[in-house]
Amino acid sequence: MAAHFGMIGLGTMGRNFLLNVADHGYEVCGYDREPAQQKRLLDEARGKKVNAAFSLSGFLQSLQTPRIVMLLVPAGKIVDAVLTDLLPLVQKGDIIIDGGNSHFTDTERRYLQLKDSGIHFMGMGVSGGEEGARLGPSLMPGGNKESYELVKEILGSVAAKSDEGPCVSFIGNTAAGHYTKMVHNGIEYAMMQLISEVYSVLKIAGQFNNAELHELFSAWNKAELQSFLIEITADVFLKKDEGTGEDLVDMILDKAKQKGTGMWTSQSAMDLNVPIPSIDAAVTMRYLSALKDERVSNAALYSSGNSNSPVTKEQLAGLCKNALYFGFLLAYGQGLHLLHIASAQYYYGINISEVVRVWKGGCIIRSVMLNDLRKAYSQDSNLTSIISSPVFQPVLSNLRKDVADVLKISIDHHLAVASLAASLHYFDAFTTNRLPANLIQAQRDYFGAHTYERIDRPGTFHTEWESKPVAGAK
Repeated sequence: MAAHFGMIGLGTMGRNFLLNVADHGYEVCGYDREPAQQKRLLDEARGKKVNAAFSLSGFLQSLQTPRIVMLLVPAGKIVDAVLTDLLPLVQKGDIIIDGGNSHFTDTERRYLQLKDSGIHFMGMGVSGGEEGARLGPSLMPGGNKESYELVKEILGSVAAKSDEGPCVSFIGNTAAGHYTKMVHNGIEYAMMQLISEVYSVLKIAGQFNNAELHELFSAWNKAELQSFLIEITADVFLKKDEGTGEDLVDMILDKAKQKGTGMWTSQSAMDLNVPIPSIDAAVTMRYLSALKDERVSNAALYSSGNSNSPVTKEQLAGLCKNALYFGFLLAYGQGLHLLHIASAQYYYGINISEVVRVWKGGCIIRSVMLNDLRKAYSQDSNLTSIISSPVFQPVLSNLRKDVADVLKISIDHHLAVASLAASLHYFDAFTTNRLPANLIQAQRDYFGAHTYERIDRPGTFHTEWESKPVAGAK
C-alpha cells in the first residue's frame, strides 16, 4: 500500500515527527541521505506502518498521489539543495512542507517560485522539540488556505491537544507560518533570559540553594506561572552530575548558545520599527555570555560588592514570582505586537487570537498565561499592545512596584537583569504621556536641520539655533 505521508530528513525531529504520524494510523515513508538514519528509523518503528527509502526517486514512488512530502532539514542552503533535487520528480498537486526553522524571507521566495507551478508549498513552524515532535507539537503552517486543507486532517491528528482542540491552524499567507515561529522563538529567548535573571537574584541575593530553588519553581508551576519552561527549570535543579556527584546545573559553563532565530526576531522588529526590548536584551545577553574569557578578566578589575538583601527569603521569592510574571507578560506582548504589525505589512492575514490558541499546547512557550492572552485578543482583534487591554491593565499596574524592587536588589548585588529591566522600562515608556524625545528632535534639528513638530500647532518646523561652536575656538 502506498504511504500517506513522507519525510525527508530523519534526524531527531524528522524521525520523531514521522513516528508520530504513524502512531495515528497513517502509513509513512522516510528518506535520508545517511543510511544510518534510515536504519535508526526502521529500528525504532518496529511493528508500525513505517518504511524507509534508499533513494529519492524510490521515496517518491512509495507515496500515494497527491504526495505529501515534509522536509525537516537544516535551514538555509540545505533546504534549497533538497528542493533542487526534489522538484523535477514531483508533479502538479503534490504538497511540499518545509517544517524547519527557515528564515521567513527564504520561505517567501520559495513560495513565490512555486506559486504558479501547481505544486503546493508550505512553510510550517514546528515547536516542542524532540518530545513535541514525537508526542504532539504546536504547528504553525502558512502558505495558502487551499494547501492547508489538503493536509489539515493529518496535521490535526499529530498536533498537541489543548482544552480548545488540536494546536494547529492555518496561520496565514505565504511565509506567515515561519514568521510566527520566528516570533515564538524570540519570545522563548526572552522568557528563558528572564528565568535565568530571577534565578541569579534568588541564588546570589537570596542565598537559595538548588533544592530550595527546585521547591520554589515547582510551587510556581502550580499557580499563575504554570508553564513548560518553569516546569523544566524545576527539574534542572534536581539533576546530579554523574562524574562529580555535584548538582549538574552548577557544573555547566555559563555560555549560552543560539541558532539565530532570536536575532532574526530583533532584526525584523527593527525593520518594522516595533519595540521589543525584552527580546533584544535576551539576544544581547547571550552574546555577552559567550564572552567568557573577557568577563573573567574584567571581573578581576572590579569589585562585585557584597550587599545584604533588605528582604527575607520568603519576601524575595514573592517579589521574584511577580517580577517574572510581569516579564513573561511583556515578552508575549512584545512578540504579539510585532506579529500584528508584520501581518499588516506583509499581508499575512494572521489571526493573533488563533496563534495564541495554537501555542497553548505542545510548544516551548506554552503556559497558563495564554488563556488570558487569548481572551484579550478575542475581545479585541485589533489589539496592538496588551498594555492597553483591560484584561492586563490592573495586573501590570499592580506588579510594577515588585519589579522595581527586584531591580533595586539586583543593582545592589551587581547582578545583570537586562531583560527584566528592559521590560520595566518598556512598560514605563509605553505608559508615559510625554517622553524626553522632544530634546532629541531639537538636537537633530540643531546639527542637521532635520526639522521637528510642535505641540501647539500642526506642521513641520526648523529653527536657526545659536551659532554652532567652532572646533578649536577659544
